[in-house]
Amino acid sequence: MKFFLDTADVKEIKRINALGLVDGVTTNPSIISREGRPFEEVIKEICSIVDGPVSAEVISLTSEEMVKEARVLANWAPNVVVKIPMTEEGLKAVHILSKENIRTNVTLVFSVAQGLMAAKAGATFISPFLGRLDDIGVSGTDLIKKLKLVISNYGLKTEIISASIRHIGHLEAAAEAGAHIATIPGSLFPKLWGHPLTDKGIQGFLKDWEKFNQSFEKKEHETAR
Repeated sequence: MKFFLDTADVKEIKRINALGLVDGVTTNPSIISREGRPFEEVIKEICSIVDGPVSAEVISLTSEEMVKEARVLANWAPNVVVKIPMTEEGLKAVHILSKENIRTNVTLVFSVAQGLMAAKAGATFISPFLGRLDDIGVSGTDLIKKLKLVISNYGLKTEIISASIRHIGHLEAAAEAGAHIATIPGSLFPKLWGHPLTDKGIQGFLKDWEKFNQSFEKKEHETAR
């Protein structure tokens, strides 16, 4: 499973990328706005840090304008992937862009039908939102499983990015369901590699080592006398 980092915080990206855990980055207008810096500047810097795909989202609503934006974004760096909303106009834009070999990530997918339409239109990635489905009492994990089956059934090349991941359970369920990728907020990463029993175990080892050293030093002292 590949891990994408769902943030535009460059310091956060550098920190987690140094662990070898970042296969790509996803952003959206809300995430970019928190940085207080020009959109282009932020995306280009992220692309210089991460080798994998970096999603940059269009803000237009018509296919014509989406395509114009996408062509500009794709020229910023070779690893830019253009994020397109799951709408009729979005599908039209994805179809055009796929013919130009511009990679796309269709976002805000909430059903198998939507995912299938995006894949058929030529999307490189589709992003179903687990957390937001949970909010309305629908299983995001089931959606991942069904999307994976449909993609496999028809040999589609589209990859599934599990988005709106809010806790460890979401990540583990997405992995078990066969999602190709999980895009994860930076704040969640430490919770993924941490565990109370791990911390407890380390403290226990350190205490045992301290006792051993004290005992060893005592014996050496007595022998020297």
